[in-house]
Order: sequence, then C-alpha cells, then structure tokens
Amino acid sequence: MDAFSQILKTVDDFVWGPVMLALLVGTGIFLTIRVGFRTWRNLPFAIKSTLSKEARTTDRGSGDVSPFAALTTALAATIGTGNIVGVATAMVDGGPGALVWMWISACFGLTSKFSECMLAIKYREVNEKGEMSGGPMYTMKKALRNKKAGAVLGWFFALFAVIASFGIGNLTQANSISDALHSTFEVPVWASGILITLFALAIIVGGIKSISKVSSVVVPAMAIFYVIGGVIVIIGNIQNVPAGVVSIFKMAFSVKAVAGGVSGTIVASMMRAMRYGFARGVFSNEAGMGSAAITAASATTDSPVRQAYINMTGTFWDTIVVCTVTGLCIASSGVLGMTDEAGKLVVGAPLTIEAFKTVLGPAGGWMVTIGITLFAFSTILGWEYHGEKALEYLLGTYKYNMVYRVFFSCIAFVGATTTLQIAWDFSDIANALMAIPNLICMLLLSGEIAKEVKGFQPVIDRERKLHKKR
Repeated sequence: MDAFSQILKTVDDFVWGPVMLALLVGTGIFLTIRVGFRTWRNLPFAIKSTLSKEARTTDRGSGDVSPFAALTTALAATIGTGNIVGVATAMVDGGPGALVWMWISACFGLTSKFSECMLAIKYREVNEKGEMSGGPMYTMKKALRNKKAGAVLGWFFALFAVIASFGIGNLTQANSISDALHSTFEVPVWASGILITLFALAIIVGGIKSISKVSSVVVPAMAIFYVIGGVIVIIGNIQNVPAGVVSIFKMAFSVKAVAGGVSGTIVASMMRAMRYGFARGVFSNEAGMGSAAITAASATTDSPVRQAYINMTGTFWDTIVVCTVTGLCIASSGVLGMTDEAGKLVVGAPLTIEAFKTVLGPAGGWMVTIGITLFAFSTILGWEYHGEKALEYLLGTYKYNMVYRVFFSCIAFVGATTTLQIAWDFSDIANALMAIPNLICMLLLSGEIAKEVKGFQPVIDRERKLHKKR
C-alpha cells in the first residue's frame, strides 16, 4: 500500500507540476488576448449583472434556475477549504509573494471561466426529464469538428469529473469538516459524519432546484460572515498592513528573498511563489477545470454570453475577495513563519486560526472553524451536481441520478471518519485530468469564443447607455 501511495503521490506531483500550471494559466492568457481583453473591460458590467434584481428571477430565457442561483451553486463548489487552508499553505511554501501570483492566475482565470461557461450554455441539451444538461463534455461532443475525437474527450472529461466528485468534492471536504469540529469543539468524528450525511441527503435528493435554493442563501451568507471577520482582523493589525503588503509584493518578484518582521522567517524565491500561487489559485477558483460550466448550463438566460459574464465573477469573488482577505490577515498578523511545540512551521488551517486569534482571541478560532465547515459543506453540495451530470452523460440517461445522490451522501460519512490520503491524491489527479480535455477544447474553439464575445458587445454598450440615462 505504501508503494501504491508513493506512485499516486509521484503522479499527483507530475500532473500538478509546471507543465500543467503553464497550460492552465497559458490558456487563460491566450483567451484573454483573443477576446481583446473584453472580459477584463466588462468585469464591472458582470458584477453589476450578478447583483441585479433580474439575476434572481427566471423571467429572461429558458433554464432550470435563476442566473444568480447558477452562480452561487458553482461558487458553492469553488469557495471551500482552498480559501482558508490553500492560501495559508501557499504563503508558507511559496512565501507571502504567492498571494500576488494567485491574483495574476485569477485575472487570466476570468476568461477561462467565462469561455467554458459560455460554451456549456450554448451547447447544452434538455434531458428526458425536461432538465438542462450541459458542460464541457457536451461542448466537446457537439462543437468540435472531429466528432470522434470530441466524443472521446467528452467521455474522459465526464469520467474524471465523476471520480473527482467523490474525492475532492466529497471525501476530503467531509474530512476537513470533522477534523475542524473535533479539534475546536471536540465533536466526535462519527457524529460529524452522521450530521454531514443527513444534511447532504436532505438537500441533494431534491436535485438542482433544492441545491441552488440552499446555495443562494448559504454561499453569500458564509462569504460575508468570513470576510467581515477577516476585515476586523486586518483593521486590528492595521499598523502591520503596510509592511505586510510590501512583503507580499517584494517576495513575489524577488529572485531570492527572506522575509522578516511581520512575515516571520519564511525563505522563498520568485519561482516558488509563482508555483504555489498558481497551484493554490487554480485549486481555489477552478478556472479552466470545466466544473463550473456544468452548473452554468442550468441557468435561465437569453444569451450564453450574458450568463457566462455572471459565472465569470465567481473567480473574482473566490480569489480576489475571499483569498485576499485570508492572505492579508496572515501577512498583517505576524504569524507567518511561526512554529509549533515540535519546532515545525504552522501551516494550513491552524495558521489562519492563529492569524484570527491575534485580534479576536478564541472566537477567531471558532470563526475559522465555522467558515471551514460551511465552505466545505457547500463544496459537497456543488460537486454532487457536477458528478451527477457527468454520470448522466456517461450512462446516457438521468434514471440513475437518485441512486448517485443517495450513494454520494453516504460516502461523506466515510470521508468524515477516515483520513484517506490515497483518496485525496487520486481525486487530485482526476481533477487535473479533467482540465486537460477542457483546455484543449477551449483552445480549439477560441475563434468561436471571440466571435460570441464581439457579437454581444453592442448589447452591453446599449444597456450601459440606458443605465446612464436613468
């Protein structure tokens, strides 16, 4: 078993190595240039659309749920432990400068997220039950010129999505919840497992409409709760913020840098900051992975481009807002580089907890624990829908969806009560392997993406003029 674990770890390190990260970020850069940077220029329009009253209705076009509900369900799967644990890990392994590279990856990730979502909505289908079914697998099957290659790519994407849904979307999230509740509140892991399973089952059995109803309330509430707590910590350490920000930018571009003062004794180079910043940024917002596109396809909309702009903001909220709050808390609190009783660097959730404790005391630990619990549970809900739709594609029917929902919910108990490093590594590999066919598809269809973006621009310009007149 040890040999098998080592093989998995080696494969995991390879698929998430420099080549994969370069492909993910490189695709984002290429697509951003191809669409004439319109995703950046139209970000204010996209945010305004997301927060509008219209986004909460199903009056415009066809679909299963409102545009806002489709976004929050996708966000449910992306705003997770990566925003708390991932940022802290990146800043220890890559130095505080890793945060800058997380921002850079998010900027180009906006276009990747836009592109995969737009194509998924454009090529979605209505299943036998009358529900929308879409995602990169349908795009590959219908849009690529070589139909045989498209069908093969789509099949592999769907297969890896199902595997990833059980691992990164379920087992590891349930384990994070039970671990956090046990260490902070001493809740037995079996009790956490039962509660997670029951709550998940109650929501998931109702399908996308039930999941989206919960997500559209829980996701904004949990994000606001966590961000407010983080802002209080940043204000409490305001005297250290300038030095922390200087340290973040200095170490992002320094060939060899040693951080002192508020950043502790972290040693990192620009290449390490870039590597860990890109890796954790992509892990957190999932831009280019194709997962968010599956949920985007359920949205009620009159235009694939309009909904893609709304879904694109998921990367902004996830990385530019939530991850930045975590990063600034850590950078300004002086906990980066601290060691535990055994002399090891404090990393992951315990580091974020220590940062929150500097201002909020024990309540800071509770706040981060509650944040991890809510973030991870919402990820379970979001990923269930991703996996369900991928399974539906593989089997060619929706008839086994209920079986999948029940089985998926029960698997959460296994994740909560067992530490499965093998499951983590295996699902991490599946997550990366999902991205490869999705990125190939977007690159091949980049001309179509650019054409759709350009064609919708007059609509945006017209709506902007109407808004100014009001």
